[in-house]
Parts: sequence; structure tokens; C-alpha cells
Amino acid sequence: HLAGLLGLGSLSWAGHQIHVSLPINQLLDAGVDPKEIPLPHEFILNRDLLNQLYPNFAKGLIPFFILDWSEYSEILTFRGGLNPITGGLWLTDTAHHHLAIAVLFIIAGHMYRTNWGIGHSLKDILEAHKGPFTGEGHKGLYEILTTSWHAQLAINLALLGSLTIIVAHHMYSMPPYPYLAIDYGTQLSLFTHHLWIGGFIIVGAAAHAAIFLVRDYDSTTSYNSLLDRVLRHRDAIISHLNWICIFLGFHSFGLYIHNDTMSALGRPQDMFSDTAIQLQPIFAQWIQNTHVTAPNLTAPAATASTSLTWGGGDLVTVGTKVALLPIRLGTADFLVHHIHAFTIHVTVLILLKGVLFARSSRLIPDKANLGFRFPCDGPGRGGTCQVSAWDHVFLGLFWMYNSISVVIFHFSWKMQSDVWGTINDQGVVTHITGGNFAQSSVTINGWLRDFLWAQASQVIQSYGSALSAYGLLFLGAHFVWAFSLMFLFSGRGYWQELIESIVWAHNKLKVAPAIQPRALS
Repeated sequence: HLAGLLGLGSLSWAGHQIHVSLPINQLLDAGVDPKEIPLPHEFILNRDLLNQLYPNFAKGLIPFFILDWSEYSEILTFRGGLNPITGGLWLTDTAHHHLAIAVLFIIAGHMYRTNWGIGHSLKDILEAHKGPFTGEGHKGLYEILTTSWHAQLAINLALLGSLTIIVAHHMYSMPPYPYLAIDYGTQLSLFTHHLWIGGFIIVGAAAHAAIFLVRDYDSTTSYNSLLDRVLRHRDAIISHLNWICIFLGFHSFGLYIHNDTMSALGRPQDMFSDTAIQLQPIFAQWIQNTHVTAPNLTAPAATASTSLTWGGGDLVTVGTKVALLPIRLGTADFLVHHIHAFTIHVTVLILLKGVLFARSSRLIPDKANLGFRFPCDGPGRGGTCQVSAWDHVFLGLFWMYNSISVVIFHFSWKMQSDVWGTINDQGVVTHITGGNFAQSSVTINGWLRDFLWAQASQVIQSYGSALSAYGLLFLGAHFVWAFSLMFLFSGRGYWQELIESIVWAHNKLKVAPAIQPRALS
């Protein structure tokens, strides 16, 4: 079914792009009056129209069967970069992409066995997947996925959520639609939208993984499998993740605090920035550079790399607005990306702890009997509030929220500072915030002063203008944020459970005190 849905769907879309969209876009790009362009269905019914625009079209499928595929290079290209007229991807590139992906999906759709005896068996593949240290490996996973909708949903949601966030990043770095790149409001909204959706879906994946463990998991059928082994050394996983979060939090935030302190003391030469002590993201810069230079070897016919953001090529402007230009990374980006690492790891810590301790914990060994969500377990067992798997999803949501807020702040400022702006007749680019990201965002005070406060007047003035709807949405979003913190700060038992993993780690290393605390609350 996936072969039909994804494969034939992509093939049909490629067909539409080639037969209808390409000729219309070619004529629009050439400056033909839209009133003069034939109607979409005319290109399908009258092939002569296509033959006039693309002479090789007259040859039909003959070049395909005699493997002379270069004949199709007018309609299926591999150019890279953006169309300078629309600021979007080349339509011939996207048609090529959809045709190629259709071929892949159609082949992949026939690779695995369904109701008939041909193709690979997923059960055999999973059961053969054994390493030297992983016991029974993936044995039993096939049965889990065919009997538990929640297990199936958890995996698919995790993949879909991650993919949605990847889409968010591609929408601005490889804008697929005409004039999308110069519509900055839409760009920001699309990025925000896809990040939020992705965040919620990933938290949903954790929720369904926990529900699977509470309701559908049978320990007898998955003895010594990888899943069983992960559950058995959950204390080690959680306590490691815990110290990693603490390390990341103190160090990434500490770099900012150091900069704020040095700034306050009037010692700019002792700050971490591009003009003082540099912390360049050398690995990210290497990846960028590789993507710029590699096409010369891997795709000599391409005129540019996959995205202008990698660097290299000139900027693309449409009218007087910048569509896209190479995005340089420096110390400021290094610092804020480590804040991203911190917030994402904390989100993972909370959600994973909820999943791994969904059935039992030292505090509440009979969690599986209490279910996915249950209230405090009464005064007999103090400190048992907010420890159900449901509560972990709830607490994980706050950190997902936290992660995404930082990403959206980062994106908004970085793009306004280094990408978005106007170009004059002399070719001089003026960015919206004048390229202040690299110097200002290395301190907490810089974020407060040059990003939040500097743009506050526009928000306040928007309430009485045509932009009032956006301003009120902005206000409403911040109300939800402030209101939600009330619930976050009321949590207690969650920490009690986390501390048990930390106590376990201390016992393991023989650095535990003789006195064992019983409950926090």
C-alpha cells in the first residue's frame, strides 16, 4: 500500500509538474502576460504546446527505453540553488526529485513480504539482528508491533515528529515555492508552525511508548531482548542522561554568564565572541564547506550546491529583497546551539524516564497496576505526586516548549540579522537588525536588550494597527506560557523518582551515605 501511496503519488505529482506546472512557470519566468498563457488542461490535451517549449518532448518515451536519458535534460535537471526570478527551487529540479523518489518508493514497496510469499520477511530481518552483547536482539519485536497499536504509533510518531522538524529547516534553506523566500512573515510562521507540530508529535511518541509498556507489554515474550535489556539497565541510562543534562546546562549557560560578567566589568577582550576568545563551530563549518565544494566532484553539471545557506555562491535577491544568502556560523551560533543541546537533552530525560519507569519504580513498584495516569498515592507513601507516565508526558511538554521557544528566538533573530533585508542599486545589503546577532547574542543581556526589548515597541504599536491580530496572538501565546508555568512548579514526586536513579549510581560507585532519605515531600 505504501508503494501505491508514496510511489504512485510521487509519480503522479512529477507528471503534473512536468506536463502542467513546468510550461506555465517557464512562460511566467520569461515575462509572458498570464492572460496569454494557455489554460492548464490545454497542455495535457495538446502536446504540440509542450513540443514548442521543449523540442525533445516530441521524442516521447523512446530515449527512456534506449537509455539515452540526457535527452530529458530540458525538463529534468540537477542544477541546485534557487531560481533568481522567483527565489524558489528550480521546478525542473523538483520534478526530477519527485520522479526519482517515486522510483525508489515503488521498488521499496515491493521489497518486503505482505500477504504473499515474495520479498523479505520483516520478522526474519528483526530476529537475525543480534550483536555479540545484545542477547536475543530484536526477537519478539515483530510480535509487539503486530499486536500493539501503541508500540506502532510510538515509533511512527517519533519518526514523523523528527521529519516535521527537518521540514521546518528545509522550508527556509531550500524554499520550494515562488516568492516564499522574500515573504519573511510567512517564512517565520512556517518555521514556527513546523517546529511546534514536530515537538508535540515527538512528545506524543513518548506518551504512546509509555501506554504500550503499561497496557500491552508482556515481559514473558520479550525475555532478554534488546527492549528487555534497556528496561533492566534503565537506572544507568537515566543517571547518565541526568549528569549529561547537568553538565550541558551549567556549561552552556555558564558561558553566557561569563560573558555578561565580563561585559559588566568592561572587559570585552575576555568574552567569548568572534572578536575576543573565539569558540568557532569548526565541525559545522567543515560540513558547510564540504557541501559547497562537493558538488564540483559529485555533480559537475550542477550550477550550485543544494542550498545557498551552506556558503559559496552569491546571494539571490528578488526585486529589492534578499531571498537567501550564505549563512555564516560563529561563536554566537556555537553558544546558542549548546543551549539547544541542553534543552533537548532535558526533554529526552523526562520523556525517557516516563517510558522506562512506566511499569514500576522503587518508589511505586506496582505502577503497572495503577495504570498510565494516577493521582498522588496517598499519605502512606509520601512524595508520590506526579510520578505516573502521564505526568512525565505533561512535564516533558514544558521542556519541549522550552526547547522550541529558544529555537524560534534564535531563528527570528539570526535571520533578521544575517539573512533578511533589502539590497540597493549598488548591491549593498541592509539587514533588518543590521547584523547584530554575532556580537549581541553572546550575552543574556544582549538577548534581553537587543532582541526582546529592541523589538517590543513594534509589538506594542501593533495593537492599534492592521497587524493587531498578530499582536494579540503574540500576547495570547505569552499568557499561555505564563499560565502553564504555574502547573510546572507544582510538581514533586517526579524528582523523588529521579533521585532514586542517582542514589543507585552512588551505590554502584560505592560513594553512598549510610543514611538513606525516604521522601522529598
